[in-house]
Amino acid sequence: MESARIVAGVARVVRDVGRAEELAHDALVAAMEQWPREGVPDNPGAWLTATARRRAIDVVRREQTLARKTELLVGRAGDDAVAPAADVAVGDGAAAVGDDLLALLFATCHPAVARESRVALTLRLFGGLTTDEIAHAFLVPSPTIGQRISRAKKRLAGVGPDALAVPTGDELAARLGAVLEVVYLVFNEGYAATTGVDWTRPALCVEAMRLGRVLAALQPGEPEVHGLVALMELQASRLRARVGPSGEPVLLGDQDRARWDRVLLQRGLAALARAEAGSEGSRGRYTLQAAIAACHARARSTDDTDWAAIAALYAELAALTPSPVVELNRAVAVSRAEGPEAGLAVLEPLMTDPTLAGYHLLPAVRADMLTALGRIDEAVAELDRALALVRTVAERELLERRRLALSRS
Repeated sequence: MESARIVAGVARVVRDVGRAEELAHDALVAAMEQWPREGVPDNPGAWLTATARRRAIDVVRREQTLARKTELLVGRAGDDAVAPAADVAVGDGAAAVGDDLLALLFATCHPAVARESRVALTLRLFGGLTTDEIAHAFLVPSPTIGQRISRAKKRLAGVGPDALAVPTGDELAARLGAVLEVVYLVFNEGYAATTGVDWTRPALCVEAMRLGRVLAALQPGEPEVHGLVALMELQASRLRARVGPSGEPVLLGDQDRARWDRVLLQRGLAALARAEAGSEGSRGRYTLQAAIAACHARARSTDDTDWAAIAALYAELAALTPSPVVELNRAVAVSRAEGPEAGLAVLEPLMTDPTLAGYHLLPAVRADMLTALGRIDEAVAELDRALALVRTVAERELLERRRLALSRS
């Protein structure tokens, strides 16, 4: 949970994301050695950060000493040969924002880093995901993700100290889209974890929302920033109701809407209003998704939901950013608005889409539609497919309960 903050703080000193991550790991090793003997400190995160920063400063000072001695040996030593890097900030933009995490976020989204590599690195640093977990989330082999992360670190090291500065002006606007994308990916990992025991990781959602609000303050005239903030806050408003007393998943139709966070709902709807006011009739991907979330937020129950409006919004989103996952969600909305037969018709082309071959929600959604049509044996077979693909313990248990209930019917 503290990893991203530690790496960000250390990167401010050493100006190298890869080395900062190594030093953060060193601090964790030191904790594993000392805490069993001395006890866990009152603030473990602060202890880890201070330890990592001390080691970072030691590394910088050793390198400065080596550089001075080398220059003396070649006869080029001078009083101003090397500046004390340990006292240098990450850049004017970061100093103005006062947020090492934001500087690290913009660094991972540097244009020198390819999109697929920046996404993998951001999920590693901010989401705390392992290489295997990121590979599963993107349905690619684990070695591929490892290579992408390694390439991203090398690219950033090649850029130099400027990679860890928050951009300003036109450069900020040019890199904003990439930053919004990775912030939402971090939020999604918190809202619906790809692996592990817990179905949600609320701390990641909170961190992503915080970063989104900082970005909104930096770019108040950019509607998609407000759209992303609206989307995250509207979805986060349901977090408490998404998990039962024992940590089991609770699907939207079964949630107690009285447990939805009304403060976050109101904040999200207000942010959506700002996004739509600035869109001038051309809504972006985050604003459209926020509008979908708002349809759920305004409904008193699942049956009261305007599913036709949601299906239309998904169609608009699919036209803007074609995606099999968007089509899968549109199929669900069409099924609720027009009936399960209509939903299956939308779903049919996706059954052979290679992108969704390992995506457990595809057979799970199809099982729901088949169940509604009374085709129980086919639905059970689809749930078996979903169980073979699911990675989180909570979702596995949910699917197993659904399968058991169907097999008894």
